[in-house]
Amino acid sequence: MADSKNTNSQVMGFLGDLAAGGISAGVSKTIVAPIERVKLLLQVQASSDQIAADKRYKGIMDAFRRIPAEQGVGSFWRGNLSNVIRYFPTQALNFAFKDKYKAMFPKYSPKTDFWKFFGANMASGGLAGATSLLFVYPLDFARTRMAVDIGTGANRQFTGLGNCISTIYKKDGMGGLYQGFGMSVAGIIVYRASYFGGYDTLKQVVFGDNKNPNFFASWLVAQTVTVVAGLISYPFDTVRRRLMMQSGRAEKLYSGPFDCFRKLYAEAGVKVFFHGGFSNIIRGTGGALVLVFYDKLQKMMGLK
Repeated sequence: MADSKNTNSQVMGFLGDLAAGGISAGVSKTIVAPIERVKLLLQVQASSDQIAADKRYKGIMDAFRRIPAEQGVGSFWRGNLSNVIRYFPTQALNFAFKDKYKAMFPKYSPKTDFWKFFGANMASGGLAGATSLLFVYPLDFARTRMAVDIGTGANRQFTGLGNCISTIYKKDGMGGLYQGFGMSVAGIIVYRASYFGGYDTLKQVVFGDNKNPNFFASWLVAQTVTVVAGLISYPFDTVRRRLMMQSGRAEKLYSGPFDCFRKLYAEAGVKVFFHGGFSNIIRGTGGALVLVFYDKLQKMMGLK
């Protein structure tokens, strides 16, 4: 009987984690959707067969000026529905699995075993991200392709989420929907390890045993972590999204991730890996809000 109660308690805790993480993620992602789309366009426009070299966006301000004029204001949210659908289970599973993986490691004290404490948080965060990615990658792929579709009306490359997935599947099979997956796994481990591990660690270092730090202080810690994690993993993200852009094309641009790295570096040096990076920092505000809202929701739902 005791085992049954413990199991039910664990299930309820897991579902509570899913709800808290998913709600927080859905709201924050919708708020920063325009920045997200601009970031993606700047990041992959050189690999898009829709954007001629002389029509490429010159930067964040140029993109924000031209997008509503050329595609309409509503186009800032292009791909947002699939992003919310994808992001809800992704972030919810990340948070839920992070706590489960975290429970697998010994509970080290940040005061006496700081690096072991930090390593355990990094590992649990990275494993959570990699596990979740396996299930939702086709949705992430579709979101990227829809967000960088600059066509209007009948010139749209994809009419919606279902059309995007079915079109690529018919041309390239399941492999087309998983273009860049290997690089994504590497990037997501680096990002999530820094994101979750850094937040849990910095929160403990800054706040110590204070269970109710003020909202602004929590946000500042989360913002610092998301900016650093985003910059560390950004080159991986650029390569994986460039690989995504070649699905469905008769002529492939890159033979694999290493070839992509090589060609991008030859194209414009190190800076090419950080195109859209500044908008990614701004967008990171949403990621920081997710972390803070998640903590607050857990407390409101009695999970902490």
